[in-house]
Amino acid sequence: MNYSEEGEKLADQSACAGVRADLKMCLLQSDCCRLQKKTPRECLNVTDGSVPTECQVLRNTFFECKRSMLDNRTRFRGRKGY
Repeated sequence: MNYSEEGEKLADQSACAGVRADLKMCLLQSDCCRLQKKTPRECLNVTDGSVPTECQVLRNTFFECKRSMLDNRTRFRGRKGY
């Protein structure tokens, strides 16, 4: 799911900025943030089902993207989740 408007650019131009923005928007639209009034950071650790699986997948993709930035093999293979 892509939450950005057409032609809109992110202020953050780092390697995993797009995945980070999608994760943030997904968390902000989840029941955890909207109904329980928690921050997105607090919702990352919630296991009560108020965070959809799509956000959990985006969290894993963001983790893999950040980890691939430290992996020397990505010089040849490219970053994951990009």
